Amino acid sequence: MDTTNRTALVRRTAFIAGTLATVVLCIPASPTAQDVGASPPYPSQTVDYTSGPLTLRGQVFKPAGPGPHPAVLFLHGGGDDYTKEVAAVGPLYARNEFVLFVPFRRGQGLSVGRGEWINEPLRREFDANGGPARMRLMAQLLVTEQMDDVLAALKYLEKQPYVDAKRIAVAGNSFGGILAVFSAERASGIRAVVASAPAAQNWARGPELREKLLSAARNAKVPVFFFQAANDYNLDPTEKLAAEMMAAGKPQVRKIYPAFGMSVEEGHGFGYFGGQVWGSDVFAFLSQVK
Repeated sequence: MDTTNRTALVRRTAFIAGTLATVVLCIPASPTAQDVGASPPYPSQTVDYTSGPLTLRGQVFKPAGPGPHPAVLFLHGGGDDYTKEVAAVGPLYARNEFVLFVPFRRGQGLSVGRGEWINEPLRREFDANGGPARMRLMAQLLVTEQMDDVLAALKYLEKQPYVDAKRIAVAGNSFGGILAVFSAERASGIRAVVASAPAAQNWARGPELREKLLSAARNAKVPVFFFQAANDYNLDPTEKLAAEMMAAGKPQVRKIYPAFGMSVEEGHGFGYFGGQVWGSDVFAFLSQVK
């Protein structure tokens, strides 16, 4: 990609009304990755939700007015601290008239000390049995205890008086993007899914995870918007999962945006910090929920 030009060409392929359409878009070149929390203030509220025996925590951002509002369950990645990421996406969604609920899964973020962080058993498995065994365990934990936390958070969100339970979508980045794809198959009552960078770091080295994602795409019950920045670790997840849905006759959108920031890590964080770029596309896609 020519980074000397202030614009870049991006392909957009969408399954629309039963046909595959490819459009070439000219959009501004990617900005430097930055905290986009300069939006108007939308204070967050810390809440508790229950997942089996665990009491976990999350953050809620609300638009103006009592509601009920459409809502998005936003799923974070596999790290331990998402303070800046949540501060970037929360006000963005609230400003666009969505409640945003970010549930922290067991052992992560505001739920530290409440169950075991997924990276701990993965580390032990790697130390004991090596990389392939770690990847097999990752696939297993994502479809079991991690999805348990996601479905529990969705149940919590549906019950809130300020949320229209018939207008809920799921979004996520990285590990959260993986869980968003699984939600497209397993979460009842949602209207749409936005999956950014799902398995970008683990697609090539995790055949079990890859097959579970492809199966979820084939069996998705709602439309899915897949997107990544061009400088993410691996673009195959967006391309392959969208193609799998298209082959199954399922509605989907896929988009690869220009490189975001100066590193692959910044490219991978595009789903959090790139709202100035992807926002109009994502909220147009989510208009079906509103």
